[in-house]
This record gives sequence, structure tokens and C-alpha cells, in this order.
Amino acid sequence: MTDIAKPLARYSAWHRRGDFIFLSGIIAVNTEAGKIIRGFADLPPGIGPTIGQTGEFSVDAKDGPILAQSWFVFDRLRATMAEAGGTMEDVFKLVQYFRNLADFPRYNTVRRMFFPGTPPVSTVVEVSAMMPSDEILIEVEATACLPVLR
Repeated sequence: MTDIAKPLARYSAWHRRGDFIFLSGIIAVNTEAGKIIRGFADLPPGIGPTIGQTGEFSVDAKDGPILAQSWFVFDRLRATMAEAGGTMEDVFKLVQYFRNLADFPRYNTVRRMFFPGTPPVSTVVEVSAMMPSDEILIEVEATACLPVLR
């Protein structure tokens, strides 16, 4: 489950323009399986405990969807950056869309794992809906700088 973020419609996952890489918004949908990431069970084995899975049903049922979707989105972002020839360190700007801003603290704990140093500049917005389903809790759009070899 480390493929790039694959678009759900007719648009590109990413484009390079000069030194910049522009990534489309990434959501937690495993396009190969045709499945929305709904919780820890939808992630590769061993990931859940590293991002906050407790083993307590009530806690994991509440926190699992946002934690799992956050990890999945950043894992796809990492893979997409690798395909573009870069790394997460090249990402300098994120635009983060939330169905509910109350999810931000849990999302932020996962984001820190993918950006352990200086975090990218960010915009955070709450929206009323995202495609393709109300089960999508976040969408993350990224911009990176990767100087063209001369």
C-alpha cells in the first residue's frame, strides 16, 4: 500500500513546473481496492499502534478514522513525491481541508511523524463536504520545491 495518490477522476496526481512540484489534493481512498480508509484495519499491519491505536474499542472507533486517514494521505504524499523525484523534505506548503476542525489535533500528531523537522507552511480550512463520500475526513494538497538539474 505505498503507491502514489491516484486521482479518482480525470486529473493528474502531480505536475512539475520549473523547480516546483504541485500535487493534487490527496484523500484516503485506496483506488486499487476501490475502498475508503475507514480505520486502523484498512492500514498495513503494524501501522495502527505507531499512530495511536490503543486496542480499546471506544477510543479506536472514535480516533481511528482520522488517524488512519491521516497516515494514508501522508503515505500517499510520500510515495507521490518519490515518483516526482523528491522527498517529504522538499514539501514546503500544505493546504489541509477538514470536515471537522476538531480532528486537527489527532491529524497533527500523524503529520509530525512525516515532517519531524521544520513543518511546511500551512493553510487549514473546514469544508462542508468532500468527494466521493461523507466518510472522507481530510484532503491534503501539497507544493514542493525540487530544483531542476542544470
